[in-house]
Amino acid sequence: MAVSAPFHPRPSGGSGARRAVAALLLCGLLAVVGLVGQAQASHSTAPSAAIHGVAPHGTAPRAHAASIFLTGIGDEQSQMFSDPDWQRLHTKITRYIAPYDAAVRPYSLSQASAWIHAAEAQHQRVLVAFYHSEYTPLKMPSVASYQRDVQRFIRLFPHVRDYQAYNEANRGSIRGVLTSPSASLAAQYYTSLRHVCHGCTVVGLDVLDAQSISPTLNYIAEFKHEVAHLHATMPSVWGLHNYSDTNRRSSSRTRAVLAAVPGQVWLTETGGIVKFGGAFPNLHGSGLRRAASSLSFMFSLAGSSSRITRLYIYDWSGGTAATRFDAGLTDVHHVPRPGYVTVCRKLHATGCGVVRISSH
Repeated sequence: MAVSAPFHPRPSGGSGARRAVAALLLCGLLAVVGLVGQAQASHSTAPSAAIHGVAPHGTAPRAHAASIFLTGIGDEQSQMFSDPDWQRLHTKITRYIAPYDAAVRPYSLSQASAWIHAAEAQHQRVLVAFYHSEYTPLKMPSVASYQRDVQRFIRLFPHVRDYQAYNEANRGSIRGVLTSPSASLAAQYYTSLRHVCHGCTVVGLDVLDAQSISPTLNYIAEFKHEVAHLHATMPSVWGLHNYSDTNRRSSSRTRAVLAAVPGQVWLTETGGIVKFGGAFPNLHGSGLRRAASSLSFMFSLAGSSSRITRLYIYDWSGGTAATRFDAGLTDVHHVPRPGYVTVCRKLHATGCGVVRISSH
């Protein structure tokens, strides 16, 4: 979800279930407003655009001498992969949020299938993050139901080998809108996914930072305790959405999570906020400039630790003037924004300075 990237409702004929998910977009953002309230695959002709170290920039943390990480973009729209401006970046990884029951829900499956096949056609290594059902977002599945449904999904997409057991597991529940798993249940989902996805890289826990990082650290500790109780293998890869640090030009939350977990940390979702309610307005292009600056800081933050090995930027597709949350690298018409130029240059792509730039 963005700034807890909200689970992105897919366009449909308008069933009640999907209208409920659309309501989630707004409520999910309201749930994390405190996070930002005080802040204003291997096909590339440019290898450095996909694997790179980042030097210090501005007030960012000092880059680690051995910092090398893969960079990609997460989005829910498969049209991204046919966009020449996206292709210019020569990224190798990408991320998709799929309902845990997508394999048994025809609409959810059609959306996932179109997206994954478009990504694979562009030689992307896909990371799939499972999330709540689009049809029953208030009900957490039993461990048996979860395992059965994700196993069906895995069998349908044999080339996808990177998975997250539950997207942003610690975001909490929103009355009447969605329910999130306890740390104990998240650990059981993780062990179930490991059990049915042999040879996969399973990201152990996917968490959101917040204005206060203490609840996140408590959730991680409870998760680790349950994994140990289950006599399961402790994760060697962890996922973090560090929107708060990125958009507040801070590193304290990211460093705290790094200290709390062993192994690699993937920044599975982060980016520069163009617009988010009244806290992050986009008046006369101010949000576009602010987002571009945050994206530059994001790269330095990712390069501050050799344990951060992947960075997934959210997202590609921007919104309209009526959109409450917008972190798109392009506008609603897919014209690149200033933040796109920042990313393009950080990835050492060619032609970054000649693209047409949006003022919206």
